[in-house]
Amino acid sequence: MRILKIAAALAVAAMAVASTAHAQPERWQRQWPQTDFTTAAITDWSEIRSGGPPKDGIPAIDDPRMIAASEETRLGAQEPVMVLPVEGVRARAYPIRYLLWHEIVNDSAGGVPVAVTYCPLCNSGMVFDRRVGGQVLSFGVSGLLRHSDMVMYDRQTESWWQQAVGTGIVGAMTGRELELLPAWMDSWERYRAAYPEGLVMDEPDWRRAYGRNPYVAYDRAARPFLYSGEMPPHGIPPLMRVVRVGDRAWTFERLRQERTIREAGVVVSWEPGQASALDAGRVAEGRDVGNVRVRDAGGRDLPHDVLFAFAFHAFWPEGEWMLGG
Repeated sequence: MRILKIAAALAVAAMAVASTAHAQPERWQRQWPQTDFTTAAITDWSEIRSGGPPKDGIPAIDDPRMIAASEETRLGAQEPVMVLPVEGVRARAYPIRYLLWHEIVNDSAGGVPVAVTYCPLCNSGMVFDRRVGGQVLSFGVSGLLRHSDMVMYDRQTESWWQQAVGTGIVGAMTGRELELLPAWMDSWERYRAAYPEGLVMDEPDWRRAYGRNPYVAYDRAARPFLYSGEMPPHGIPPLMRVVRVGDRAWTFERLRQERTIREAGVVVSWEPGQASALDAGRVAEGRDVGNVRVRDAGGRDLPHDVLFAFAFHAFWPEGEWMLGG
């Protein structure tokens, strides 16, 4: 079964690669007539690839139902969730088992409109403030990829946004930036222990195999799918998880060895106890990749991301690899 899934994924990748031989702005203009292609940060349009599903083929979730964490019984103890603490209101958790199938959740917390995002091909999970220049945006999944990372679009201007960097890349919003909020991926049991009165996103009303992983063994692959860019330097495996803060990255290999790293004005800590969402057939059964927290010297949580090494190198080619020694 696993071999069949990998073979099918490779076949899809091959077809997508072939289709991008003709990837030109005109092609995307026909498919996106409401997008302003006269403004764009992209110079090499071959970087834009179809991920397979069309626009909204992966449906974003709007205004999700939230339930008390104490009422949730479907999640495994080590299952990953995106944690969003908001001052003055109950913390919120968004299970990766749902984000694997929807990738974007448009929500509001404590009066702040937020976009909870997860790109499985890059393992990039981030929460953004949806307000840009006084306007509240809502986001959908374009079905397009750049450097294997999800291209989001806003429904107000149909501009394209690069999820990994939270920046507009095509359309009226080109060059605008979304504010990255302090949020992190944690295990379900750790979230419940830290926020016993917290909330959790309820299962969406879509016919999806929630709890199952459609990317079996992906984070153990030799190469990322739908990616033709440079591999990371220093012999770092392309699908090694790294913690990114700004333009610096710490590898999980180093974190597992040192547990806590204090440098460059940040404190990065690692503890075991979180299942990989991209490993086993069921999310709850993935191998233990550990939990990461990123704080400043005063103990305040910092905006960050945990993504694959190839994606960090693709979007921060001049970034600093914090290898120690």
